[in-house]
Amino acid sequence: MIERVFSTPRPVPRRLVPVLAGAAVVALALPVFLVAGWPLRGWVLGAVLWIAAQALGLLLARLPLGADNLAAAGVLGIGMMFRPVAVMVVAIAVAAEDATLGVAAAVVYALAYTLELAVALLAYFGSAAR
Repeated sequence: MIERVFSTPRPVPRRLVPVLAGAAVVALALPVFLVAGWPLRGWVLGAVLWIAAQALGLLLARLPLGADNLAAAGVLGIGMMFRPVAVMVVAIAVAAEDATLGVAAAVVYALAYTLELAVALLAYFGSAAR
């Protein structure tokens, strides 16, 4: 039963709802940062990192995919792996200079990314199999 859930092909769901869920987390984090007195620069950096990752994802989603275009599929795969690595490198570099700022930015990004991923997985596995 479980094997069929993961091996049954499904259509790729649209990205709008998962991206909106992540954006909602970023937006809701702002009042939390203001009320808690956490560094606002950390929220800004986390939001910028999340937006930059989304922009790269949007750019990669425009690549033509298919069996006749394996180069684009390779670029898409490498690009999708590059997104979180690039964010991690920036967060670590910032945290090396200012730990509070780096951790605050990483928390904003991580929460938004986690919810976006969860919603995307629910949309994929909740759709009817082909």
